[in-house]
Amino acid sequence: MSVPISACPACDAAPLAEEQAGKGYRGNGAEAQRLMLSLPQIYCAACISGVERGLATQPGVRSARVNLTLKRATVEADPDVEAQDLADYLTGIGFEAYELDGVALSATETDKQGRDLLMRLGVAFFAMMNVMLLSVAVWSGATDATRDLFHWISAGIAIPTVAFSSQVFFKSAWSALRVGRLNMDVPISLAILLAVGMSIFETMNSGEHAYFDAALSLTFFLLAGRYLDYRTRSVARSAAEELSALEVPRAHRLTDEGEEVISVAELNVGDIVRVVPGARVPVDGVVVTGESELDRSLLTGESLPVPTAPEGTVMTGEVNLTGPLTVRVTAAGRDSTLHRMADLVAIAETARNKYTSLADKAAAVYAPVVHLLALAAFLFWVWYSGGDWRMAMNIAVATLIITCPCALGLAVPAVTTAASGTLFKQGMLLKSATAMERLAEVDHVVFDKTGTLTEGKPELDDLGTHKSDDLSVALALAEGSSHPLAQALTRATRAAGVTPATLERVKEIPGKGIVADWQGREVRLGRAEWLGANAVGQTATYLKIGDRHAVPFTFTDALRDRADEAIAALKAQGIAVTLISGDVPAAVADIAGRVGIADWQADTLPEDKAAYVGQLAKAGHKVLMVGDGLNDTAALAAAHVSISPASALEATRVVSDIVLLGSSLAPLGGSVALAKSATRRIKENFGIAAGYNAIAIPIALIGLATPLAAALAMSLSSITVSVNALRLRKS
Repeated sequence: MSVPISACPACDAAPLAEEQAGKGYRGNGAEAQRLMLSLPQIYCAACISGVERGLATQPGVRSARVNLTLKRATVEADPDVEAQDLADYLTGIGFEAYELDGVALSATETDKQGRDLLMRLGVAFFAMMNVMLLSVAVWSGATDATRDLFHWISAGIAIPTVAFSSQVFFKSAWSALRVGRLNMDVPISLAILLAVGMSIFETMNSGEHAYFDAALSLTFFLLAGRYLDYRTRSVARSAAEELSALEVPRAHRLTDEGEEVISVAELNVGDIVRVVPGARVPVDGVVVTGESELDRSLLTGESLPVPTAPEGTVMTGEVNLTGPLTVRVTAAGRDSTLHRMADLVAIAETARNKYTSLADKAAAVYAPVVHLLALAAFLFWVWYSGGDWRMAMNIAVATLIITCPCALGLAVPAVTTAASGTLFKQGMLLKSATAMERLAEVDHVVFDKTGTLTEGKPELDDLGTHKSDDLSVALALAEGSSHPLAQALTRATRAAGVTPATLERVKEIPGKGIVADWQGREVRLGRAEWLGANAVGQTATYLKIGDRHAVPFTFTDALRDRADEAIAALKAQGIAVTLISGDVPAAVADIAGRVGIADWQADTLPEDKAAYVGQLAKAGHKVLMVGDGLNDTAALAAAHVSISPASALEATRVVSDIVLLGSSLAPLGGSVALAKSATRRIKENFGIAAGYNAIAIPIALIGLATPLAAALAMSLSSITVSVNALRLRKS
């Protein structure tokens, strides 16, 4: 279904669509249906305009809206409009599109969490600055009624602010305590509540000191760390749901009364369905009638279409290229190959989510120690002071604040944010909160071939060895086919200025090739076995003119930019590299030799890829998987960390931890080294936090730090951690 995609197809499509679009279609009176399309290649405002205006020109379309973040279009249309027809139209004008099943997609979370955190952060900052101004007056010598007034005004600002902005920590702490465990938010919440509580008590009793500014400073810095952590992660849907949504939701079933369109879920084993050229196969089954070629690249990684004929097998998600087929259903819906692949992804994602970040490991030890120290300080000073619980409580609160894990909370997100910014400049987008830590542990990289190491577009490589007549006839035949090799041959010969020959009675025979008459002789372009030729040891199509021996036209798949450099850089770091592909051995061996990979496997199924990654993991290896197709999703999810190109399908990008934004693989070479540097910075930040606590805790325990001084010291440690993280940009 894919066509050559320009840098921004909307630049060409949008003006034409705008010219064609009318005043708007209100419908035929029937209730509208909602259709959903996946648009994995769109990335700018012009793309949105091009897609929406293009869809507006299609019969029966009432409205179309594109969500750039989700890379999805929602279309309101008449009941008889087929989503596949709209997807084919968009693909034809340069926007790769796939039909999505809206029922299979769960409600996707929006950016509500990010906006909520940012709003609470802003409120905390505003309140903190105002209370700080009031505190300056108190520090300057305000006494008695004036001091009490400023304290009450501070209370009026701080109490509702803490109640609102600190809900993030309160909810998390309560969730942990309710099941009998501790997390980092428990001491945070306790410190904030005790600081506010003690401040209210002091204010009510005309005390000299209130610590509302400390509570607000604590809240602000902790929210800043939480928001940084959020920004390092993308809000992504489950890859398993995306895979399920890519299944064809409807099928054309043939019955004694004729043809009917029904939901795939209603199909039974033994039913007969019709699959037209250009459509995706909705079921697993056996071909009853018809001959065609199937594009299996998304499922198996095979770069060339596979011929099929009666008694041949087809799988859900394959694209029927050249001829109509009738298929007897052997499995549909939840029993299909594509759905089983989605299950593999879901299982692998669950296993990988058990990974615990460095911050979580530190927090597991840190939280109980903090509580015990504060409790010990309170009990000691109550005893030592002869029952002065007010002083003891102040010291306990100061201990809690000064040991509050703010620096610890910033240690990871500050570094991850700096590292992700550096990677982004190099062309890599970090999606997962723990991806950087996992990438630093990688010792084995597994590459897919088609669309990952290569561009997935065959190129004619022997143009200069052919006679002019052969080129003219081959061009004339190739122009009549949508086969990838025929299209590549057309592009190369047209670019070389070849003029097509004049042919008669041109006919494409599905699964075999094209036949025509030229100057009284039969000419054919197609498969070696159809022409009686001996196949060469690489990707090729063959031309036969009359009784002459068939002539091969050979093709190679172009490597991605600087792929060999990236692999050389990985090997130089002592990292093992493997190439694993569903393509034929000759094609895989050729690419492996060109990029310098000695270890390669061919003819592998999606299950085989995932199993291979799993075997490496069981042997103690930390695997980085790099792939782009649906056939790679299970392996990507099973790997310790995963990367996919931006050109990959949405389902593949969703399951990946990192997205390669450009066409070059060069950033891969240095990504592991950068990740190791980032991990060192994280450990340094933990060291800074530990050193700070080693100095500050004794000061708090002996009563030399007020809660306000503790808050200022805590803020200084947070700033130090952030500055250390920024050093990563220069490393």
